[in-house]
Amino acid sequence: MSRSTLRRLLYAFALTCVFAAPCAFAAVASASSAPVKHPSDQPYPGGMLTLDLDLTRAPDRIFEVHETIPVAHDGSFALYYPKWIPGEHAPSGPINNIAGLIIKANGQQLHWRRDLADMFTLYVDVPKGVRKLDLQFQFLSPGGGGQFGASPSTSNDLADVEFNQVAFYPAGYYSRRVMIEPTVILPRHWKFATALDVASQSGNVVHFKPVSFNNFVDSPLIAGKHFKRVDLAPGAKVPVHLNIVGDSAADVNTSTSQVREHRNLVTQILALFGSHHYHHYDFLLTLSNHVGHFGLEHHQSSDDRLAASYLTDDQMYMRAATLMPHEWVHSWNGKFRRPADLWTPNFNMVKRDDMLWVYEGLTDYWAGVLTTRSGLWTADQYHDAIASIAAAMAHRTGRQWRSLQDTADAARLTYAGASGWANWRRRTDFYPEGQLLWLDVDTKIRQLSHGRHSLDDFAHAFYGMDNGSDVTRTYTYQDVIDSLNKVQPYDWNQFLRSRLDYTGDKLPEHGLARGGWKVVYTDKPSAYDKASQSMGRGTDLDYSAGFSVSSNGHVYDVQWKGPAFRAGLVPGMEITAVDGKSFTSKGLKQAVTRAVGSTAPIRLLVKNIDRFRSLEIDYHGGLKYPHLKRIKGTPDRLDRILKAR
Repeated sequence: MSRSTLRRLLYAFALTCVFAAPCAFAAVASASSAPVKHPSDQPYPGGMLTLDLDLTRAPDRIFEVHETIPVAHDGSFALYYPKWIPGEHAPSGPINNIAGLIIKANGQQLHWRRDLADMFTLYVDVPKGVRKLDLQFQFLSPGGGGQFGASPSTSNDLADVEFNQVAFYPAGYYSRRVMIEPTVILPRHWKFATALDVASQSGNVVHFKPVSFNNFVDSPLIAGKHFKRVDLAPGAKVPVHLNIVGDSAADVNTSTSQVREHRNLVTQILALFGSHHYHHYDFLLTLSNHVGHFGLEHHQSSDDRLAASYLTDDQMYMRAATLMPHEWVHSWNGKFRRPADLWTPNFNMVKRDDMLWVYEGLTDYWAGVLTTRSGLWTADQYHDAIASIAAAMAHRTGRQWRSLQDTADAARLTYAGASGWANWRRRTDFYPEGQLLWLDVDTKIRQLSHGRHSLDDFAHAFYGMDNGSDVTRTYTYQDVIDSLNKVQPYDWNQFLRSRLDYTGDKLPEHGLARGGWKVVYTDKPSAYDKASQSMGRGTDLDYSAGFSVSSNGHVYDVQWKGPAFRAGLVPGMEITAVDGKSFTSKGLKQAVTRAVGSTAPIRLLVKNIDRFRSLEIDYHGGLKYPHLKRIKGTPDRLDRILKAR
């Protein structure tokens, strides 16, 4: 057969398929445009969903799933894959990692089609008499890159499971009104932890009690060969446990002091809020160099993922100490009390992020304070950390055009934004500048009340109601203002808006100064900044020559219109030589130091893609690293904030 004949036959066959397709798929195609009704706050009439999750191939990054979804009627039926994941603040459900999806009814495979406007909605035409759909598919756990649940989540000896990754659910109902009964099959000899309640276990097969789909998604699971469980509240009526999985037995060992500090955290967080909103709480800590590193909050647990050496490397332990306190504070601020714009009836309705300066910023503030009150940090370590944050925000050039409020409003963009020009474009600044904002509020309350009141009183009043209840209570901006006024009367609306909406070249928060401290710069980094640079393996010259660079010369960021910017340096370039010698971090810092008192510029040879250029940075101010210093003759409100209760 000639090639031209073959092409004609293939073309004729393609035309036949194209024109035949509308007939074969007519029912599903028309269903794909059917509108999904606004969710109903009624029990799902189809009945209980079931899910069998087989993790025995988790080391190969394959999760096998069998799910049954009962249906109450025939005809068009819409399935949702969770889209807006709480805590990720973006439509980030990793649907691209779903593969092999087969939907059957009474043993017969059904056609399904994706909604053309919403890729997270599937339509199935249910035949008459069918009362149950059987779904078989794989979740292919990511092998690299990505954020949160889209980042790697397995190694040879452990797996992290966010249940939103492995389940569909019926559209048209509140997720809390859809019930599901999950089962997980583990690799042999693996142990697990989750906030889900166990119904029974036989060998490596674990059956969990029925739970609402809302709480199912809100209860991740960690499992692994190397596992340790630590009781952080011995004898307490409401248990709190630290559950650890790691790549080796040595990675999960905790020292006596580490256990003591986390037990102190239990005491301090309950003293702050005066309530709890969970039946038990489980830290789910994964220590591995093969998974993504982040924290994600849940109502009765937290998914915390750090490097394998977290418990054994003192610098790393200090630098990442706020992660678990941050995620636990979210049980109160974000899960129990949640901004009204961030609460939706299910996981496929748009969440609005405008109040993240409360949800995340206030949480970040309390995380640093509680880390210090519990002894995970010393006061000096807190001073170093807040000095680093204040310096970074004071030099945030993007504030000239972008307000703090907009970094929250656009969170779905800022989380996923490119790393280059981070200083000018601004990203998730509602975390670090949010800390400064709430320190500003706290010190202002203390100043106005002459020390009689503080933000602790706000925390107790705003989050302390309904002790023991896990039913979410939403709040608005006005609720925050009203509660602050009950603690200390003041024009809090003007106070907050003048900071949230500000654009300009000055840091609008003044909490450090009101707290009795100021940021100063020396040529020696603090222990906190040394740890940060050690973990990042780079050199931070943001406050001197105006750029940051990795240990191999890759330029991370450049201060907009700073000395390096004026010389022509931009993010993404590679520095190959400094003052005529091959690039090293040490050599770069020595060059900055040599330029002090000299008129000679700092000379760089840089590579931009495939071309080399020589740049001259006209900077002579030396190395600059931030530290805190007491302001003489002022009240030390900051250290009063840090004092254990």
